[in-house]
Amino acid sequence: MGEEPRPRGRPDLRVETGFLDFDAPAVPRVLERLAADGTRDVVALPLLLTRAFHAKADIPSVLREARTRHPRLRISRAEVLGPSPLLLDALERRLYEAGLTPGDKPTTGVVLASAGSSDPEAIAVIAEIARELRNTGWCAVRPAFASASLPRTEDAVRELRAAGARRVAVAPYVIAPGRLPDRIAAGARAAGADVLAGVLGPSPELARLLLERYDAACAPAA
Repeated sequence: MGEEPRPRGRPDLRVETGFLDFDAPAVPRVLERLAADGTRDVVALPLLLTRAFHAKADIPSVLREARTRHPRLRISRAEVLGPSPLLLDALERRLYEAGLTPGDKPTTGVVLASAGSSDPEAIAVIAEIARELRNTGWCAVRPAFASASLPRTEDAVRELRAAGARRVAVAPYVIAPGRLPDRIAAGARAAGADVLAGVLGPSPELARLLLERYDAACAPAA
């Protein structure tokens, strides 16, 4: 995989993609290539929505090893993406794109469906995001998880229906398509959700948030 397209508005910003597992190129290989071509400063920007195991263990371990192997490569690490008001805006964007309107909020319950984690901190963050989304006017918001935690998406849909929500929408709190988003979608269909929003994907809010995290990581060095 080659160099990714440069973000709009940052034509001088070089962007490379690396993966912790399942896909290539692996993060160590990307850092090795950057060190070999003379790059001196790198910002590692995790595409993660919560501080769970990947953020607390996997990424720090990979970056520590890279700093040891490539001492001339200065590596800064940005914060994970969530929580952020921009992600709430992106969630609502996807709900509206799926057919809802701001006028539907008072009668629509939303299932905030995330990938799931066994990390209590990550679970608490999802619960807080659900509360913040509820405060924007939706009649109710329930968190749900595709793995590792409960409730599942289908259970949260049924709970909202039993609580009297006229309409139930499922909002995946995930960045890209894949196995866990497919599980969220299957749960939404099985429980008869009225609306299934798309994943966050290449939303303008997410792009802006990535650049904010990048700028914040660069600030100490500057």
